[in-house]
Amino acid sequence: MLEINKDNFQEQVLDSPDLVVVDFWSPKCEPCMELKPHLEQLAAKYSQVKFCELNIIPNRRTALNQKVFGLPAIVFYRQGKKVAELTREFEIEDVEAKLKELTE
Repeated sequence: MLEINKDNFQEQVLDSPDLVVVDFWSPKCEPCMELKPHLEQLAAKYSQVKFCELNIIPNRRTALNQKVFGLPAIVFYRQGKKVAELTREFEIEDVEAKLKELTE
């Protein structure tokens, strides 16, 4: 998974023509940390999708600009637009179901 920050968010996510999955996370968020290895497995499985992670602690303004107000948050972008979002109460199966829906 590609680590992104406020300096490269525009280039890596909003300017990308492809489907991009962004994991908004924090090291203080236990559910975020539990999801991380499962997201890495999905990234390997869905190689046609760009997977990124953004630590919200040093990038709080970027998260707020994207209207991410709770963690964990997985946001799906296509051609720079938010097309789906999973926040707080979800399982890794929900992430994969959304990936299947968006890649078909």
